[in-house]
Amino acid sequence: MYSQVMGFFIFKIKEMDIEKFSTGLIPKDQQNWQGRPEWFFNREYTDTYEQWYEGRYKRAEVWQKKVMEQLVAGDKRIKTLLEFGCGTARFTRWWKEIGIEATGGDISPLMLSQAKYLFEGDLVMADSHFMPFKDHSFDALAFITTFEYYKDPVQVIREAARVARYGIAMGMMNRYSLKVARRRVQQLFGKNPFYITATFYSPEKLTSIIHKALEGRQYTIHWTCTGLPQWFPVQQWGLPFGDFFGLYVQLKDVD
Repeated sequence: MYSQVMGFFIFKIKEMDIEKFSTGLIPKDQQNWQGRPEWFFNREYTDTYEQWYEGRYKRAEVWQKKVMEQLVAGDKRIKTLLEFGCGTARFTRWWKEIGIEATGGDISPLMLSQAKYLFEGDLVMADSHFMPFKDHSFDALAFITTFEYYKDPVQVIREAARVARYGIAMGMMNRYSLKVARRRVQQLFGKNPFYITATFYSPEKLTSIIHKALEGRQYTIHWTCTGLPQWFPVQQWGLPFGDFFGLYVQLKDVD
C-alpha cells in the first residue's frame, strides 16, 4: 500500500482503488515520536514555523548561517550534504547559496509537506536514528537546531558518521544562554511548548558525546558561538556563551 499526503487529504492506493478522506489535524494519539508528544507533529505549530524566521528571529538566522558557512565551507571536500531534521527546508535550501548540493530529511510529514513546495531538491521522511542511506552517501551531514530532540544522541552521531564521508555539521541552541533560562520559566507556566522535550547542550557537553560516539575514529572538532545581544561589542566568539553555537566534526580517517 502506498500513502501520499496531498493538502488536507490522504489518498490510499491499492490495486487501483482510491479511497479519499479528510484528515484535518493529525489525531492526538498520533502526535508522538520516541514515545512522547512533539510539537512538529501538530499543525497548530508547524503551519507558522516559517513565519518565525521572517519576523523576530531574522537577525539570529543571519548570524547562524554565517557561523555554519565558516565551519562547513572551510572543508573544501564538501560538495554534497544531507540535512536531517530539515523541517520546512529553511536551511536546506540555503546550502546551495554557498555551493553545496543539499538533500533534506525529516520525521515529520507536516514539515515535509511544506518543504516540498519550498525546496527543489530531494526530500526523505525517515528517522535520524536509522538513516535509510548507504555508507558515505554524502560528503557531510548536518543538524540545525534539531539534534536537541533526539533521545539517543550517540546513535544519531554514529549514523551521521556512517552516512557522511567527510564531516558532521551541527547548529545548536546553546545551554549557556539567557533564552534557555527564559524558555524553562515559560514552561513552568504552561507556555512555549516548543522546547519541552529538548535537551540543551553546551559545546563541552556535545563534544563529550561525540567522543563517545566516535571512539576509534580520527577527527577534529571546531566550534564557535553567536546569538549575543545586539548591543554587545562582538557577535561571534570562541567562548561557550550565546544563544547558538555551530560545531563541525571533520573526519580524518577517510580517503
